[in-house]
Amino acid sequence: MKPLVETNWLSNNLDKVRIFDATWHLPNAKRNAEDEFKKGHIKGSLFFDIDKHSNKNTKLPHMMPAKEQWENIISNFGVKKSDHIIIYDNSDLYSSCRLWFSFIYFGHNVNQVSVLNGGLKKWKIEKKEITSEINYFDKTNYTSLENKELILNRKDIDNNIKEKKFGLIDARSKARFEGQVPEPRPGLKTGSIPNSKNLPYSECINKNDNTFKDVEELKAIFKNLNLNDKIAFTCGSGMTACVLGLANSLINGTNPIIYDESWSGYGLINNDNKK
Repeated sequence: MKPLVETNWLSNNLDKVRIFDATWHLPNAKRNAEDEFKKGHIKGSLFFDIDKHSNKNTKLPHMMPAKEQWENIISNFGVKKSDHIIIYDNSDLYSSCRLWFSFIYFGHNVNQVSVLNGGLKKWKIEKKEITSEINYFDKTNYTSLENKELILNRKDIDNNIKEKKFGLIDARSKARFEGQVPEPRPGLKTGSIPNSKNLPYSECINKNDNTFKDVEELKAIFKNLNLNDKIAFTCGSGMTACVLGLANSLINGTNPIIYDESWSGYGLINNDNKK
């Protein structure tokens, strides 16, 4: 199974998969993702609160939880290791890719976790069924295995600035990457990580229906960056970096490598979070 599934496929397989709504909105959007979910969602889906289910031992936003925390979260959702997970969102930031990456990081079969191409936006365009009914599942005993090589820390980034062993792609807007506008979170410098290159995640997405661009278009977009074979992804807080990670996975089938702190950690004005 590829990282993406199409709306028609999901419509025909609703009873064969486990579905999560991973919608997340920036605070200034003044939208409540969970309230929106309660009003209407794809049948059988559960709401995954990315902030609630993040690491609570850091002040940085929605960082990856600890292994034991993740196992407890997913067990409470009633997920089994054998389940095929489908994730969608109704977010401008394509936040479903973050949860897709989380499942891969914690060792769920990469062929058994997919993002719904186009998300709820395309689902609604096609007038597919929406429900307000909430499903409940019995708790399981989910176990995980961390793929620690998929997440970079500050030390990895600092070393790479000197050694240039991999290319680092920043998914933020060009204006943020170049420091032309203030960061949306307080306490952050403007600008970007030295030697990183910019590819706004939105360039990988078709605006009309929120689907990913086709593989040949994505190949051309990535080729223009003139990077080494090994690449990693960063952004504002580890969210849209995963959009680029999924796009790259569509091209070459590799799991993404993410700098989880991203600019929320690297760009702190008084940075006492070095690792």
